Amino acid sequence: MPTRVLFAPEFERGLTRLSRKYPSVIREIDRLVTQLQTDERPGDKIPGVGYDVYKMRLKNPAASRGKRGGFRVIYYVQVADLIYLIAIYSKTEQTDIPAETIRRLIASLE
Repeated sequence: MPTRVLFAPEFERGLTRLSRKYPSVIREIDRLVTQLQTDERPGDKIPGVGYDVYKMRLKNPAASRGKRGGFRVIYYVQVADLIYLIAIYSKTEQTDIPAETIRRLIASLE
């Protein structure tokens, strides 16, 4: 059974905002969703959150800086076959998201 990937409201807002400036972000998210649906768990697990939460680095072709200046996606593995994309941001526009903010975003899903 393929993994279901859902977009949290905060993620949808961030994706909409970024896609206006960087239309290629949609293509990068589609690739990530495909990976997640096939049970891959790319990225690095975020310590200190208390949940199975990962940060994935995606390239931004418009920035010509590879993954370093690309996008960051935070996703939450709720159960083995259900993942929420909870946040997205451009690394050039924002620093890391604090663990408390991630916990708040997860709590808002329940």
